[in-house]
Amino acid sequence: MRDEVREATTALRQLFEPTPLQRNAHLSAQFGAEIYLKREDLTPVRSYKLRGAFNFMRKRMAEGGGDKVFACASAGNHAQGFAYCCSHFGVEGVVFMPVTTPQQKIDKTRIFGAGHIRIELVGDIFDVCYAAARAFVEENDGVMVPPFDDPDIIEGQASVAAEIEDAWPEEGGLPDLIVMPVGGGGLSAGITGYFGGRLDDAAFLFAEPAGAPSLRRSLEAGEIVTLEEVDNFVDGAAVARIGDANFAALRRFSPEQVMLVPENAICATMTEMLNVEGVVLEPAGALALTALSMLPAEKVRGRRIVVLVSGGNFDFDRLPDVKERAMRYAGLKKYFILRLPQRPGALKDFLNLLGPQDDIARFEYLKKSARNFGSILIGIETAKPENFAALFEKMSESGLKYQDITENEILANLII
Repeated sequence: MRDEVREATTALRQLFEPTPLQRNAHLSAQFGAEIYLKREDLTPVRSYKLRGAFNFMRKRMAEGGGDKVFACASAGNHAQGFAYCCSHFGVEGVVFMPVTTPQQKIDKTRIFGAGHIRIELVGDIFDVCYAAARAFVEENDGVMVPPFDDPDIIEGQASVAAEIEDAWPEEGGLPDLIVMPVGGGGLSAGITGYFGGRLDDAAFLFAEPAGAPSLRRSLEAGEIVTLEEVDNFVDGAAVARIGDANFAALRRFSPEQVMLVPENAICATMTEMLNVEGVVLEPAGALALTALSMLPAEKVRGRRIVVLVSGGNFDFDRLPDVKERAMRYAGLKKYFILRLPQRPGALKDFLNLLGPQDDIARFEYLKKSARNFGSILIGIETAKPENFAALFEKMSESGLKYQDITENEILANLII
């Protein structure tokens, strides 16, 4: 595999220089280790997906496929990488996207295609969109460019590993640990395949969204498992079924090497990287970094670790939601249903219980004239998580009845 990956890596230089392998001083000091970030958010399309699409199309072009129409189904990074490659090779391409795709993603894909692609909006979900793309390819003798489940895609993504090897500061050396995100499995299959036989299997750690654990469940079952439900928040890695070729490459690993990362924890990483480092990450791009932060200190301290930062295509319209989730994960924001007696001064009594660092961020009151108590939905932000313990104690001493609904997903999605 190494020779083919080396050839693909050399060919990629037509598009862009190697992405940086950067030692991060802040994270190295925080974890007591040597932390290097592989900055795939700095490719021309701000994700590693360009690598696999380029390698796949490069090989089809070499086979004489330049007169064919190429197609893909995606609403994200794969679509943008595909569009960029269509422009590079000067071929006709069609991108199938769900009707629900945000306009920002549609516009960016069209820009990268530079007049060589057209976009078809089909269906409300990816499965309908993918079926339409497959039908189009069959009817037009076209070429489908898959997002991850293909040997040429895997080979292209493996160029990340070749660049890590070339940029490693110690000649002939390699990292002690590589942490990478998993969606469909193309990136992880490529990296582990390239380093196979040179790094122990224990040197790899995989990160999946807690709401889309397709690799973890498949490794536990010993066969590919298709998830019945997927949380789409980490849209770049929210895959219901890992690729067949990808699972074949990864099935030797232990399920315990796949960390399931809570979506709200990813938001905390995104806000930290933006505020401290000035680095904009999409949820999938922060996935591996968040997994690193969840490891026991003894498994990190003193080690040389590479973390894959897989993408930075973040829609800033999502920033309020990301901030909200990050604060809830950090214990700095909570929501309650509070019962207050219907008498003058009751609200003032409650407000007097708040500490100097507590702030009301949400307040909705529904007065029930036939009852002695009214219900309030209240959201409180504070500067330190321990401030809530003091507030709870005061509320209990005052005889106030309340219910913390912060972690109640059904109520939170309905009300918050």
